[in-house]
Amino acid sequence: MGVLLALASAVLYGLVDFAGGILSRRTDFVAVTLLGQIGGLLLAVAAALLVPADAVHRADLLWGALSGVGSGVAMHFLNRGLSRGAMSVVVPLSAVTSVALSVLCGVLLLGDRPGAVAWAGIALTLPALWLVAGGGAARTGVRDGLVASAGVAVQYLALGQTGAATGLWPVAAGRVAAVLVLLPGGVRRRARWPSPALAAAALLIGAGAALGLSLFQLAAHRELLAVAVVVASLYPALPVMLGLALLHERVSARQALGLTGAAVATVLPALG
Repeated sequence: MGVLLALASAVLYGLVDFAGGILSRRTDFVAVTLLGQIGGLLLAVAAALLVPADAVHRADLLWGALSGVGSGVAMHFLNRGLSRGAMSVVVPLSAVTSVALSVLCGVLLLGDRPGAVAWAGIALTLPALWLVAGGGAARTGVRDGLVASAGVAVQYLALGQTGAATGLWPVAAGRVAAVLVLLPGGVRRRARWPSPALAAAALLIGAGAALGLSLFQLAAHRELLAVAVVVASLYPALPVMLGLALLHERVSARQALGLTGAAVATVLPALG
């Protein structure tokens, strides 16, 4: 059940990233990111009210808030990268590096002991990144994707520390923190906010992201955190395929090899 929930989270995140990338190319990515977190907050509060919570502890809310800071950073740089770079490059990098960071943090901070296969996946990350960053246009997206990956790692690791008894309130606390992190940038660029129709789309996209994160939290309570993170990190498959099929993005042979390596590096930690 935990793996299925994590897989459902990956599907939602893949669709959300594709839609958010398209929207970020049509209007200011800062507004898209902030409105998305506001939409996520509305959805998260509604979901938290529906899912039973035996006890809401302060520590769980603080972990949720830290997760939200990671979400805010991740979505800001992800949408910035998607607004000016290839979706088939930016999104996979945000996943593969976040998995490597999650495993390393688990080793250094949580006492995890991954096997040789997991370490092989981490070792494969660097050459995969080097290959993907082969083109000049790709390098801009690579920088944003790498920063986003750090935020994704914080998002997943922090949310994985919450207890099952607290329900989905950590996700709601995270959306509050994300809004507070992104609000100053949104206020500074208020003159570039989108039309009502595009703003509504941003709210809906953010609600989808919050639902995906809620599914991940439920998965993390039913499955090993490392497995839940890796399965949820399969989300780039959808935006990459949609980017190639619908946006006609071009990927060089070198980048294709790097993306293949990135996919393998994302999956290997779950096997080790």
